[in-house]
Amino acid sequence: MNRRVFLLSSAATGLVAATGATAFALTRTPTAALLPWAEAGTAGPDPRRFVIGHAILAPNPHNRQPWIVELTGPTSMTLYCDLDRRLPETDPFDRQIVIGLGCFCELAHIAARAIGYRLDVTPFPEGEAQPRLDRRPIAHLTLVKDEAGSPDPLFAHVAARRSSKRPYDMARPVPAAALSALTALSSPGLHVATVTEARMTARLRDITWAAWEVEYRTARTHKESVNLMRIGRREIEANPDGISLGGAFLEGLSVVGQLSRAQLADPSSFAYQQGRDMYRPMLAATPAYLTVTADDDSRLGTFAAGRAYLRANLTATSLGLSMHPVSQALQEFPEMDATRAELDQFLGSGRPKRLHMLARLGYGPAVPQTPRWPAASRIRTA
Repeated sequence: MNRRVFLLSSAATGLVAATGATAFALTRTPTAALLPWAEAGTAGPDPRRFVIGHAILAPNPHNRQPWIVELTGPTSMTLYCDLDRRLPETDPFDRQIVIGLGCFCELAHIAARAIGYRLDVTPFPEGEAQPRLDRRPIAHLTLVKDEAGSPDPLFAHVAARRSSKRPYDMARPVPAAALSALTALSSPGLHVATVTEARMTARLRDITWAAWEVEYRTARTHKESVNLMRIGRREIEANPDGISLGGAFLEGLSVVGQLSRAQLADPSSFAYQQGRDMYRPMLAATPAYLTVTADDDSRLGTFAAGRAYLRANLTATSLGLSMHPVSQALQEFPEMDATRAELDQFLGSGRPKRLHMLARLGYGPAVPQTPRWPAASRIRTA
């Protein structure tokens, strides 16, 4: 630890000590922003609200939670994209947003089966919006009572699912049985694969780090992330989306004036450099990867990739594994073109195929739940 880090750590630690370490730490938890995880199964008799209450827990880019669900009938719903929650700099064609909406629908499908329904999903019923999403629906969703159906075993792992942004255990390989369970999620037109060979994982670690630096050093793409950072409990609870920077230590740095959005955006600042220094060892500690590749670049393929990724994330959770999307190298802004082409060439995922997901895979530490907007805030009536 260098002297500057030591001094800042001491300042933050001193703040915690002055207020009472245990009390300060406990009061930094954004309890209200985490309530949707506990409330998912408490929606009452309406099966639509039970399904939505679980679906909002799905992974999605930058935790933007871009879903709006319109209740259109006793057992029917229409899913829309909240167009104000897109990421125009890092996701200029809304591809990642569509993946998040696909995750939402697959989690809704799993939740429906838990209460004796199947969920019929009709994606893009009014056509695929290109090159960006518009006000047309993403999907029509219909609940159908299914007495003969059985619960999906993945439902038991919904509350434990995370995107674990931590270093993974490099001495603990992913077992062959777990790799087989993940690749078995492939379907016609969509391929779920894993990468574990040492030479290939080393190359992917280099590519993902290079891509992360491209996004970090490109001012407008980095600023998009910085603008979505919520620093400390108060900000997280006021806006329980975006990138949460919480906990006693980070909030302590904020209080002593060493962590702000202006500093995180300034390449000459300590906070900016520390962000880089903290991320690199995390990406380096990656023993395996998971990929999801579609046969074409259609919206339907993108949506299906999101559904498959959600199942992969839950499957990994059920096996005690951690996952973390590293999407930077897949982004479509011009500065990333060369890195994305390098990745496609290395993995053989160039046109007409489309690599939609690249995720770290391994054994990582437990991490907390991610804040969510209440389900009711994502619902509107027709």
